[in-house]
Amino acid sequence: MAAWKKNTVHTLNITGYAAEGMGVARLDGRVVFVPCTIRGEQWAVRLERVNKNVAWGRGTQLLLPSPERREPCCPLYGRCGGCQFRHMTYAEELRAKGQRISDALERVGRVKLDLPPVLGAEHPDRYRNKVQFPVSQERRGLAVGYYRPRSHDVLDAPDCLLQPEAVTRLRRTFKEWMEACSIPAYEEETGQGLIRHLYLRTNRQGESLVCVVANGERLPHSAPLVDALRRTEPGLAGVVLNINTQDTNVILGSGYSVLWGRDWLEEALCGLTFRLSVPSFFQINRAQTERLYRTALDFAGLTGSETVLDLYCGIGTISLALAKQAGRVIGAEIVPQAIEDARANAQRNGISNAEFFCGDAGAVARRLGAEGVRPQVICIDPPRKGLAPEVPALLAGMNPDRIVYVSCDPATLARDVGRFTGLGYHSVQAQGVDLFPRTAHVETVLLLQRGGL
Repeated sequence: MAAWKKNTVHTLNITGYAAEGMGVARLDGRVVFVPCTIRGEQWAVRLERVNKNVAWGRGTQLLLPSPERREPCCPLYGRCGGCQFRHMTYAEELRAKGQRISDALERVGRVKLDLPPVLGAEHPDRYRNKVQFPVSQERRGLAVGYYRPRSHDVLDAPDCLLQPEAVTRLRRTFKEWMEACSIPAYEEETGQGLIRHLYLRTNRQGESLVCVVANGERLPHSAPLVDALRRTEPGLAGVVLNINTQDTNVILGSGYSVLWGRDWLEEALCGLTFRLSVPSFFQINRAQTERLYRTALDFAGLTGSETVLDLYCGIGTISLALAKQAGRVIGAEIVPQAIEDARANAQRNGISNAEFFCGDAGAVARRLGAEGVRPQVICIDPPRKGLAPEVPALLAGMNPDRIVYVSCDPATLARDVGRFTGLGYHSVQAQGVDLFPRTAHVETVLLLQRGGL
């Protein structure tokens, strides 16, 4: 027991990975999490936080390195909370994410599948089409960047390898404007100050949309800001002011005004065109999203006659892709603005066999079931917390032949798969897709089928 104490140092072998991308070792049969380590490595590890059966440590000396180890190519790595895998090859990162999916399905869902390799990105850097910079006056000066790990301290980030270079240029110009015009940053503790966040969207046509989130209804010196941003980025489409005067951690407020240009961008996805305003939800990695949706379509196995229910449909991205191969698609989403956007996107793309309802997944399933709607395929793409406890039974009660589950969290996916198993649906196949390279997040598409194996 003496070994299991804070600040003691032990020689440990890294045998796998945890959900947050940390390496996993064992000491006296108990788990130790160690950041920035790689499976197969041996480290001298200092225990920094110790519970009864689990500890968190810090590597103090690398005794046996992995051939997959690489020098991190970002100067902010380890200080910024964005990336977790820049100390290893991308191939090893994909293996780590595949292990995470497999472990969750086996340990939580009691499902063992022969999983193919995670679909990696052709370009694992500069892929984010939306970036939200918190703004703060820190001890070392004005910071426009990212939160440090597990804190609300803002790390000034002159560049980030996950964001397009246009974002880097616009951020630099914005910070220079704040400093030149003495524009105060918002202070969470006092509720004073003006600028809360800088929000940027880009599309593959090279256009940019800038949104300034402010603790006020007007932005002083906005004309010089617009002029500077337009000079910086010829593809600038618009500059928008978002008004957020609430004492909240929510980034966007409800009020908007256009300072210059337009308040939207258009983006192409799976042969469809979507109009994106500032609050619209859209996956941040367009190229990998197309691979994710193609996988979901393959799993759906549509022949052109099916009725498909798409829950958590957002602005209709998956729904409209499904509609091109189905007889009828019904999309449901709890956010009213998203439903309005979905209907507008259907009209914009000339799709007439998709309809959209506003409501949570359980309420929509009950309503459609009472109306006698029996979809052959149900597609679900819930938030990270997964499905509410009552939803799997409601969906199974509609007797679909197939359920396609798109998940951004392997743990909640595995929990929900276990619930579906008890309702007569078995897991047929799954595919991991890396939408967020260099971070610990991974998406999974899993097919459930009614009946026995």
